[in-house]
Amino acid sequence: MSRARQPPLVTGISPNEGISWTKVTIRGENLGTGPADLIGLTICGHNCLLTAEWMSASKIVCRVGQAKNDKGDIIVTTKSGGKGTSTVSFKLLKPEKIGILDQSAVWVDEMNYYDMRTDRNKGIPPLSLRPANPLGIEIDKGRFPQKDLESLFPGMSADFTSENFSAAWYLIENHSTTSFDQLKTAVVNLKKQANKKNEGSLAYVKGGLSTFFEAQDALSAIHQKLEADGTEKVEGSMTQKLENVLNRASNTADTLFQEVLGRKDKADSTRNALNVLQRFKFLFNLPLNIERNIQKGDYDVVINDYEKAKSLFGKTEVQVFKKYYAEVETRIEALRELLLDKLLETPSTLHDQKRYIRYLSDLHAPGDPAWQCIGAQHQWILQLMHNCKESYVKEQKGKDTFLFHLYIYICNALLHSPMLDLDGDVRPSPIGHLSQTASLKRGSSFQSGRDDAWRYKAPQQVVFVEKLTKLVVSQLPNFWKLWVSYVNGSLFSETAEKSGQMERSKKNARQRQNDFKKMIQEVMHSLVKLIRGALLPFSLREGELRQYGGWEMKSELSGQWLTHVIQTVRLSSESLTALEIPNDMLQIIQDLILDLRVRCIIVTLQHTAEDIKRLAEKEDWVVDNEGLTSLPSQFEQCIIHSLQSLKTVLDCKPGEASVFQQQKTQEDVCQLSIGIMQGFIDCLEQLSTKPDGDIDTSHLSVDISSPDLFGSIHEESSLSSEQRLLIALSNCRYLERHTFLNIAEHFEKHGFQGVDKITQVSMESLKELDQRLFEMYIEFKADPIVGSLEPGIYAGYFDWKDCLVPTG
Repeated sequence: MSRARQPPLVTGISPNEGISWTKVTIRGENLGTGPADLIGLTICGHNCLLTAEWMSASKIVCRVGQAKNDKGDIIVTTKSGGKGTSTVSFKLLKPEKIGILDQSAVWVDEMNYYDMRTDRNKGIPPLSLRPANPLGIEIDKGRFPQKDLESLFPGMSADFTSENFSAAWYLIENHSTTSFDQLKTAVVNLKKQANKKNEGSLAYVKGGLSTFFEAQDALSAIHQKLEADGTEKVEGSMTQKLENVLNRASNTADTLFQEVLGRKDKADSTRNALNVLQRFKFLFNLPLNIERNIQKGDYDVVINDYEKAKSLFGKTEVQVFKKYYAEVETRIEALRELLLDKLLETPSTLHDQKRYIRYLSDLHAPGDPAWQCIGAQHQWILQLMHNCKESYVKEQKGKDTFLFHLYIYICNALLHSPMLDLDGDVRPSPIGHLSQTASLKRGSSFQSGRDDAWRYKAPQQVVFVEKLTKLVVSQLPNFWKLWVSYVNGSLFSETAEKSGQMERSKKNARQRQNDFKKMIQEVMHSLVKLIRGALLPFSLREGELRQYGGWEMKSELSGQWLTHVIQTVRLSSESLTALEIPNDMLQIIQDLILDLRVRCIIVTLQHTAEDIKRLAEKEDWVVDNEGLTSLPSQFEQCIIHSLQSLKTVLDCKPGEASVFQQQKTQEDVCQLSIGIMQGFIDCLEQLSTKPDGDIDTSHLSVDISSPDLFGSIHEESSLSSEQRLLIALSNCRYLERHTFLNIAEHFEKHGFQGVDKITQVSMESLKELDQRLFEMYIEFKADPIVGSLEPGIYAGYFDWKDCLVPTG
């Protein structure tokens, strides 16, 4: 049952003040489960849902609209949580005009700039120099709604600098409560301003009146002279004189004002250059800022500045801008190489990989960085696996060399030690422990107590498999998640804001799906073959064995260590299955588990057969009231213990096949089971037919004809051959009637195949032994009688051929 979602809560907004259309970042809790879940967003009472961009359950980015209130809350509404609350507020600032030299925290759109000092022909002052209050009286804002004014004056504007200026709108908006006297004063102010403009225009004319009249008189005199003379000579001479006068006047003026005009032009040039530097200082400072931000690791800032510079100056034709933009591109190219190197570094986290891929995508890096990262991670995992194998193989060889030298050293020390008495018992030494390593590796449950410390020391192959599987399980999930992010396009954006990149990513992923499948299969094949090289080298080809093997297999692992390895591989398979990796890619691991299970059963049954053969050493010939020794019970317990140790191996986990599905496995297990039963039968025969000299019977003595035949046998009695035969016959009868049947039930319980065949063959061998032992016993009892009758028979020339054959 899912828990109800909490309503949204806004706990922060950055920035917390600004003008309309300011981009803000809203942070909080329960801000929605996705873009579709966000159904409402208001700031200062204005609906901002159209500009909202849902980033996560704790982050939303939007732009502030033209709100009515100066300050207000941020309210988020979602389908899942309803209308939310806010612990912070936003202050809406009135927009101010920003001059060309004013510093601003936001990027100001470029506008045409008018300089009265350089543009002499313009008589209209620039917008930035026009008075904010043309009437010269106090402004009193009215409370008329803006929408009503727009409807009253359609197509007009209250801005007195606009071509569609409406004086009525301006007065209603700024002087609706102004008194009539003040309006009169405003009219006077306007007239004064108009007079000042007219006076300024006439001042130029008044100042040059004398010069104007002198020039007029000179021209009139010249004109009269020309009319009076009427000759070309006078006309030419006067014209030449006039030109000379004008040239001298021009030269004199140039000489007087050349220095002043030169300084003015230089000052104007410097001022214009400073103005350009101030206006475009972002571009001129960008190369240095990029270097500093790269050193600090602020790659997001670098990318934002680069995008801004590219949009403004990417296609510029101004040479100085092109030069600086080329410097920017050079540093961005170096940043691409740096980020690609960081992306391909190993080891690295999935978070860092996604971050660097997004950076490279935003910087429009060539190629496909995401696929390059996937390839690098794949090679790194393979290298880790092979390095793991090499390190453990070297460690194993180093330990073997150390033990060999230690053995030689101890032998030499014992041979020359005064503590060694060659005629007596050798004192205890570490060499006794070294002799137990062979039995340790078999892992038999019938080892002596002094082998326990060695038995629980894991072999190198077992430790290697644990380390290898742990390595793969720890590294493959990130590798798989990186591919999944590459497929669904979330490598480039958690939202759909970069749909073009996401679509390209999905298209590339579809084209490279088979390549990635081969990568996963290569990792799985390397994992399985490395484990086979350590535990099942006979299952690899010669070429594969050189690459994946190299272990010194002095003796095979015991069943208990193989069981531990099977459990380790099973856990690894479950972890990989949880990643939703397709089953066909993991089938090779299931095949490995099946082979390990089969091998574990075979090895366990082989070691059980060896333990059964050693049961003869444990026979003490102490019988109970039924004439049985403890040997049948020990035999049964040995098999039961062996089958119980195989329980987890025989049980099938989800997705695993039965260990007996192959006919060859059934036949091998059946033959080994028969061999175990036959081994115990041979053990009984060996004990029954063992010569007296091979058995210490000094503590056994009993009369075979005593009524209390078995009850009188105890530790201080001696057994004859006939007594041992009778005890063996009693054990055989018990095996036939109870033990073998109980063992058959346990075989069936654990799913063994061919139990009937095992029981039948064992019973036949047991009956044959029982018949042989009985005939031996009859022969022992008949020898004294035949010995006493035989002389008389030969003396009377008796011949068995003359006698009738006994019947009945």
